[in-house]
Amino acid sequence: MVPRPTLALLDRVIPADGGGRAVVVGDLMLDRYVFGEVGRISPEAPVPVVRARGERLRPGGASNVALGIRALGLDCALVGLVGDDRAGASLAGRLAGTGVADGGIITDASRPTTVKLRVLARHQQMLRIDREETRPADGEVAERLRERALAALANADVLVLEDYDKGTVTPELASAVLDAAARRGIPSIVDPKLRHFFEYRGVDVFKPNGSEVAAALGRERTPEDVDTLRELAGRVGCRHLLMTVGERGMVLLEEGSDALARIESRARDVYDVSGAGDTVTAVVAAGLMSGSPIIAAAALANHAAGLAVARLGARPVSRAEIARSLCAV
Repeated sequence: MVPRPTLALLDRVIPADGGGRAVVVGDLMLDRYVFGEVGRISPEAPVPVVRARGERLRPGGASNVALGIRALGLDCALVGLVGDDRAGASLAGRLAGTGVADGGIITDASRPTTVKLRVLARHQQMLRIDREETRPADGEVAERLRERALAALANADVLVLEDYDKGTVTPELASAVLDAAARRGIPSIVDPKLRHFFEYRGVDVFKPNGSEVAAALGRERTPEDVDTLRELAGRVGCRHLLMTVGERGMVLLEEGSDALARIESRARDVYDVSGAGDTVTAVVAAGLMSGSPIIAAAALANHAAGLAVARLGARPVSRAEIARSLCAV
């Protein structure tokens, strides 16, 4: 049975005096938001003209997950790549003072820092432009990533792999850190992308979205039957399969279960879905650290994701915010 999100559940999944340290390994990004207004259509092409009124820069990708874990009151170390450029320096500056340990961040002069530029008007995204290099890390850079990730795991309580398909998380790196985590009894969670979908054997929680599952299995629609998802979990080699299905919430297949648990979303005004998945990952990682049942962590994560989509931009949801929202239920 799916537990109802309550203050008692919050205390169970994320104890207020919790402690614990996560290691997040994955693709680092800088999220750039340009806000403006639309008053006319361009005479040059049938597109709206956005008059820019402001701009914000925020850590994105794996760095947003790390900040989400910190916002829950837990320690976090971050491992990933940035370019030798202004965006990389800006990302480092925005992580400074947050409490995220950034000693695992490597500068790779051969690639740019991944930047996602979103242009918004009246809370609607008009355009997104990505600046990125997606080739897999190799050579000396790949070896340095492996060394820093393994060093960070020396005093970790949970491992998070955030693969956004930007080249940081290679099959070799994933295998090395998952094997090391398993040897040390450190639970792990993976947020995968299609290119390496079946390269995370031994992970505790595999957290794809429905579209990724459908694409990996060559289907037009997301499968939500227990037999197909059990077979998928076997192919992946995970203990628990947690599949997000957009505004409908999540579907959980627990290890040893004969049935799916459907975790329904509560109806909310949705302003921006970016960052919702990062919020789920952060809360589930916290639950793995506290030893909570996966279904309890998933239920709380689903509630927290509802808070994330009700505001603009990918921003961490804090433990205090979750607590206030539960008091209002």
